[in-house]
Amino acid sequence: MARVALVTGGTRGIGAAISKALKAAGYKVAASYAGNDTAAEKFKAETGIAVYKWDVSNFDACAEGVKKVEADLGPVEVLVNNAGITRDTAFHKMTLEQWNAVINTNLGSLFNMTRQVIEGMRARKFGRVISISSINGQKGQFGQVNYSAAKAGDIGFTKALAIENAKGGITVNAIAPGYINTEMVQAVPKDVLEKSVIPQIPVNRLGEPEEIARAVVFLAADEAGFITGSTLTINGGQYHA
Repeated sequence: MARVALVTGGTRGIGAAISKALKAAGYKVAASYAGNDTAAEKFKAETGIAVYKWDVSNFDACAEGVKKVEADLGPVEVLVNNAGITRDTAFHKMTLEQWNAVINTNLGSLFNMTRQVIEGMRARKFGRVISISSINGQKGQFGQVNYSAAKAGDIGFTKALAIENAKGGITVNAIAPGYINTEMVQAVPKDVLEKSVIPQIPVNRLGEPEEIARAVVFLAADEAGFITGSTLTINGGQYHA
């Protein structure tokens, strides 16, 4: 019986690559998204992956969304917390809204989503929780105090939850990507990428979403049961935590 995997922010960028890779590996996949209906419908048409719309920063919306997914596909056995946003600005100019939006979406969502599935995982004695953190949660980044704080929090969440559930067949891990070739990074001016970003990456290129997705498939596997509480850095050698 194919295991059910749920990927938040699963219709675009890294999330889309993860959803597709899990499907190719034999999982029944559900991809959640926040707002871009056009992109979600296009993704669904191209991949055949079920898509669901809700706000991961809203606990009740997550509860309702997960119920729909489980009614359609079965119990969620693999949860990939991938959804994230940026509201970049220097801290002394940052508004409360910019702080809260990023903390609630990038960190609060880990509680909102994982809380919906953890009891079922514990009852079944199997589960995989994989959260997408960031290189900037490890090293910090100018203009990203909110984002760096949230992504560092993702790593702390991972370490503690892993300890609580290690005896129950549930693993909890994080992946910290570096600069990946997605819409978010492509929005950076080309000259900034070429002069400031890529020269900092020893492999001298951006990562590809599929390279993150491959690591998710690896951590999701039944055979990865001895890996828990870990943060896998995938950044081309740019930073070593």
